[in-house]
Amino acid sequence: MTRVDFYVLPGTEIDARLAFVCRLAEKAQERGQTVFVHADEPSLLARLDDVLWTFRPTAFVPHRLVSADEMTSTQSADPVHLSAGEPGPDRQVLINLALEVPAFFSRLERTLEVVDQDPAVRDAGRERYRFYQRRGYPLGHHRL
Repeated sequence: MTRVDFYVLPGTEIDARLAFVCRLAEKAQERGQTVFVHADEPSLLARLDDVLWTFRPTAFVPHRLVSADEMTSTQSADPVHLSAGEPGPDRQVLINLALEVPAFFSRLERTLEVVDQDPAVRDAGRERYRFYQRRGYPLGHHRL
């Protein structure tokens, strides 16, 4: 069963949220896990793509933007994929930036939800938490 962890950030700045996503992706990649970062907005994924190159001067997180139209059945050597589509079968960790629960989340070993105090993000995060809780998924809650 997919383990779901919520990371609750204290502020409302999108840059802080994206920097935290970078650290999560980096940590998972260092552990040899494949990561799929999901968002509904292509502009948010493009911004995250830029932040992954610059969030820390000594960091390198191999990644690529994957269009929603690309085949999900192909595997990739890149440990981190950014997409509004669905992950391929080789992905293990989902980092969700969408406001809704992705329909495919249970295909991955872990789902990481990064929530900040922006009212829309926070309220949607609460709804996702209740969704997972009602269905009996193991939940972790990390207030940062």
